[in-house]
Amino acid sequence: MGLFMADVVLANVTKHFGDTVAVSDLTIEIADGSFMVLLGPTGAGKTTTLRLVAGLEVPDHGRVAIGDRDVTAAPPAARDVAFVFQQYSLYPHLSVYDNLAFPLRSPTRRTPEDEIRRKVTETAALLHIESKLGNRATNLSGGEMQRVALGRALVRRPAIYLMDEPLSSLDAKLRADLRLELKRIQMELGATLLYVTHDQIEAMTMATTIGVIQSGRIAQIGTPRQIYETPNSLYVAARLGQPSINLLPRRLLPGIAAPSEATTIGARTEHLRIAKARGAEAHGRVTWIEHLGDQNHLHIKIDQHEVVTLVDPDAGLAVGDEVGIVLVRPLYFDQNGIRIAT
Repeated sequence: MGLFMADVVLANVTKHFGDTVAVSDLTIEIADGSFMVLLGPTGAGKTTTLRLVAGLEVPDHGRVAIGDRDVTAAPPAARDVAFVFQQYSLYPHLSVYDNLAFPLRSPTRRTPEDEIRRKVTETAALLHIESKLGNRATNLSGGEMQRVALGRALVRRPAIYLMDEPLSSLDAKLRADLRLELKRIQMELGATLLYVTHDQIEAMTMATTIGVIQSGRIAQIGTPRQIYETPNSLYVAARLGQPSINLLPRRLLPGIAAPSEATTIGARTEHLRIAKARGAEAHGRVTWIEHLGDQNHLHIKIDQHEVVTLVDPDAGLAVGDEVGIVLVRPLYFDQNGIRIAT
């Protein structure tokens, strides 16, 4: 994709805070109508990237474009972006209706009240909070507050929505519900969305494109399936998968035909098969069984290394059993942690 095709572009962007390099020569293209998730641990540069798009930070080098407009030096108000923060940031003394209407009543927009009413009503319906419009913001649950915070951004219909871990403070059930809602809304609106998180489930379930970020640089960009199945490094491989990918030294698997430069062999949980001891690629002992209802996670120790695999609950295995392990679709990594294509 050429740069001119993208709705939002960061080109060779670098940002320092004192001696710390928060973002380093970062290039990202966010296509119009896509849901892009930046995935990485705390301190990787995710939030700084969002703030550079919003205009809350100015890059030391590189440029930022929204649509076909260079906005590198433009203030936030001139960028047509909406930012949803991790904390709700609602006006507690206002009703839900007035919280949603607030962005439309700013002096820079001067939206007529009948249009405000239409937009607020439509947005509340999208978020399933139409029955709460008369409530004070302080009389809402955490999940409802986050819906209002999302609604304040959605009511604007900007060029791009920027979201900084907006679901992280909610409980697991609400997070799961709002993940589905947010993806549904993004698809219904055809909205362009840049979302940052350290949560791999959010990335896998919502993104059309994932950008894995490492020390202020993009380690890999691709669809969730591409990132999961063909990670280009150990770092990327470890970002997705629950339980995490199994990584074993090459020497523990003498029976496998690996490339000569491979030093580490990776296998996803679902790509390990328990076999009879004879003819297996590795041998180990069952140390723990996690019962998950429809399946079990089997923890196996090979030498001093533990691997986890999936088995049916009626597999008939017990702690202490000796087992053989066969790898399906293994991934090979060299001594620098770079995946070796096969």
